[in-house]
Amino acid sequence: VKMDAASLLLLCLLTGSLRAARGQGVYAPPTVRILHPRQPCNLQEERYAERVFTIREGATLELQCLVTGHPRPQVRWTKTVGGASERQVGPPLHNETLKIGNISRHQGGRYYCKADNGLGSPAIHSIRVDVYYLDDPVIWVHQSVGEMKEQFYFERTVFLRCAANGNPPVRYTWRRGHEVLSQGSDAGVEIYEPFFTQQGETKILKLKNLRPQDYAEYSCISSVRSICGIRDKIAHFSLTNQTGVSSVKLLPEEPLVVNPGQTITLVCVASGGEPPPRLSWLRPGGEELPERSAVNGGTLTIPAATVEEGGAYTCLATNNVGGPVKKSVSVLVRGLRKARFWITPDPYHNDDNIQIGREVKISCQVEATPPEELQFVWLKNGRPLRSSERMVITHTDASVSPGTTNLDIIDLKFTDFGTYTCVASMANGGSPEISIDVNISSTTVPPELSVPRGRSHLTAQEGDTVDLQCLVSGKPKPILLWSRVEESSAAAAVAPPTMPDGSAQTESYDGVLRISNVSRDMSGTYRCQTSQYNGFNVKPREALIHLVVQFPPVVEPTFTEVRQALGRAFSLTCRLLQAHPARLLRYEWKLGPRLLTVGQFGHQRDDTTYTVKALNREGYGEYTCDITNEVGAGRCTFLVTGKAYAPEFYYDARGALWQNRPRYGFKLQWTQMEPGAVDRILAYRLGFRQMSQSRWWEQQIPIEGTIQKGELLTYNLTELIKPESYLVRLTPITRFGEGDTTERTISYSTPVNPHLKEFQCGFEEEAICLFTQDKTDEFDWTRHSAATRNTKYTPNTGPSSDHNGSKQGYYMYIETSRPRQDGDKARLLTPTFNTNSRSSASLGHSPAYCFSFYYHMYGKHIGALSVFLRQKGPTVTDTSVWSLSGNQGDRWQQAKVNIQPSTAFPVLIEGVRGSGIEGDIAIDDVAIQEGQCTHPPSNNLRSLAPPPAPHLWLLGVPLSMALIGFQR
Repeated sequence: VKMDAASLLLLCLLTGSLRAARGQGVYAPPTVRILHPRQPCNLQEERYAERVFTIREGATLELQCLVTGHPRPQVRWTKTVGGASERQVGPPLHNETLKIGNISRHQGGRYYCKADNGLGSPAIHSIRVDVYYLDDPVIWVHQSVGEMKEQFYFERTVFLRCAANGNPPVRYTWRRGHEVLSQGSDAGVEIYEPFFTQQGETKILKLKNLRPQDYAEYSCISSVRSICGIRDKIAHFSLTNQTGVSSVKLLPEEPLVVNPGQTITLVCVASGGEPPPRLSWLRPGGEELPERSAVNGGTLTIPAATVEEGGAYTCLATNNVGGPVKKSVSVLVRGLRKARFWITPDPYHNDDNIQIGREVKISCQVEATPPEELQFVWLKNGRPLRSSERMVITHTDASVSPGTTNLDIIDLKFTDFGTYTCVASMANGGSPEISIDVNISSTTVPPELSVPRGRSHLTAQEGDTVDLQCLVSGKPKPILLWSRVEESSAAAAVAPPTMPDGSAQTESYDGVLRISNVSRDMSGTYRCQTSQYNGFNVKPREALIHLVVQFPPVVEPTFTEVRQALGRAFSLTCRLLQAHPARLLRYEWKLGPRLLTVGQFGHQRDDTTYTVKALNREGYGEYTCDITNEVGAGRCTFLVTGKAYAPEFYYDARGALWQNRPRYGFKLQWTQMEPGAVDRILAYRLGFRQMSQSRWWEQQIPIEGTIQKGELLTYNLTELIKPESYLVRLTPITRFGEGDTTERTISYSTPVNPHLKEFQCGFEEEAICLFTQDKTDEFDWTRHSAATRNTKYTPNTGPSSDHNGSKQGYYMYIETSRPRQDGDKARLLTPTFNTNSRSSASLGHSPAYCFSFYYHMYGKHIGALSVFLRQKGPTVTDTSVWSLSGNQGDRWQQAKVNIQPSTAFPVLIEGVRGSGIEGDIAIDDVAIQEGQCTHPPSNNLRSLAPPPAPHLWLLGVPLSMALIGFQR
């Protein structure tokens, strides 16, 4: 890469150091938990704060699935849809955030976050989303009229029913005028407890023995108690002595019959009713009105009517008194369709031929709308034909659909041969006539069906065009119907076979079924048979044709990439799945164009294997195996390469390296996927660019020694420009060449968040994340790494690497050598954090945070390590929240503790020198995160009282498995 001076300076700034941790790998199965960055709108009723999230309808739901594990797990959100079934909300993703804008009530339910990285079992966590809403209430009035009692009074009772849909359950308030009505406040009023109906929850107000003061304005107020900020809603109804149901009248009242293309006009008139009703039009079954229709008040207009727009139309009148009043009218659009004919020979003779002296019936069938307007006329040789003793014309009942007419020719004579025409029409016109010609002659014979010689068994190759043919004789010539024959009842029960076009049957007028681009699933038996209509009314004739479709072998794998180091042995296997014909199969192995071996499959064999005993450089390339039959070949392809697999970025590490300058650093960590599969990795090519720019910078990181599987590699990027984000690209290099590339984005985030969500520090930079030394202590904490520590340091105490196992990694520790004395204290303060005041105010209590860190307490003179929460008020108070003393072994362990500050706070970490010089205490990777710790620790102290013997929540590892650093 050519660089100018400025670019060279930038590249010099963006440098770092590589270190690695040997021993225990960092591969870990996934863990998962769900956070919601937006506060639920109803925490008071949320009994299971971690499980239930309440949100208002129309708001934006945002849930974050926080995962750990290496390699980085894939995250998938799913939602239960009844029972144990699940519906995937979106594709697998890495940003782990589920976002649903303008959420609806139907999108409530339980959402699952599933993380999987192939190690152990997938991690699953769920949260129930409860969507709150409140619809407008509706008041319905029902009246009951009692009988006259002893002629003294006339009893009339009125019920006012208020219904509204809402979540949580709706509360109702009734008002008469400005007076709030409650049970017992008025002897003439009863208020029933809410109950559920199809319209939702219902509250009923009963007015007994209606009185003059009961004629008033009533209001129903529905409420969900302002939860989620949902305001109360109100409905009004004015009850008068005129209140009553309405009636409707439709014009026309009888079914409306129109010709195609005419305009349909339906008029709905409401009479009576108080308040005046609202009119609307609808079709049965919720079907929508025609697109071109127009509604003006009670008038429905449909221009240029079509047959499909016929049917029932209903006018609905609603004034919330009693039930809705509806009335329907049928619209019939005239039309003729589906004309058929058939010939029935004399049933008293054994054969079906048309012969002189016999009786012949010609039947003609047509569907008509409306059926009563259907009329038929018969013609012979174009002249009208009237019913007589030998020519009997009959019609079925017009109400039977479809309508049929029959012409019976009794004692057939030679003079009766000719063309008979059936003409169907509508009595009032409006639709074109349909005519059917039927020829009756000495050549009129029933159909016969056969398959041409040698065509009952056909063989074709996949992709060909094949013609299946049945010969049909007879006059008139019938239509042929083609269908598939079920090969087995079990297969047909699952999915009956269909024709190539997907239909159950296909019509053919010339007896030929042509199948283009025939495929293997079209093999089988096909049936051709005569149609009942357009021919003789005799038992259908049928014939069968068996089709066999040949296809080349189907093999697996079609493509596989094989990665191998030089000098190793490996085998390649190509498997035969399916072929027709499955005999005389041959195989042929090649490396590029070079033939390696050939052979033939035996009767019991379904695979072939090629083995390379020791891979040399010429052995890299594309291996192919062709398995062939007489139709063609199936190919397995193997790309043998020495490319290294992709690096796997480590996302669970503390990433940013804070600096108190206009620069920042980033600890880039990764493992190598399957490092032993190929030759040793010699180096990594590191590329990076600012996200706002397109220019890449590259440098090479040399690697000495062999990388172990699961070994954590670290490279510190320093002098990154705040607040820029960078795209980092990492490519492994072997003597074969470059391997697969992995990319990730690193972003700057300030160490002190005004509304604290997360803080983390690995002490990798001199600024130590704005930690400060407390001025009231006797000595200070020291920033150190094992690589730079004086080799004459006190043995048998202190760590030999940082928490991640790297000798180059930094940590903080207390040096207990002279002049330190027993009981001396070193105090280290985190930056001061502001609590999330908004969330705490809505919660009604202080927010919780999880404070975690790694500690190393090894040596026979170890004193004590304590954590205090410092809060600033009228006076500064330090509250002890964690403490541990004594030798804990030569290993890093993790502690977590819940803190609940009420004001801005720092956290104070105190190390106390023990009775001797072998008492070094170290800390590393300090973090503060909003929310409770993932598992409640038992060492969370609540007061300044001396703690009992602590029960520690530690995530340590055995000494034999500790991460041991090594020099590169």
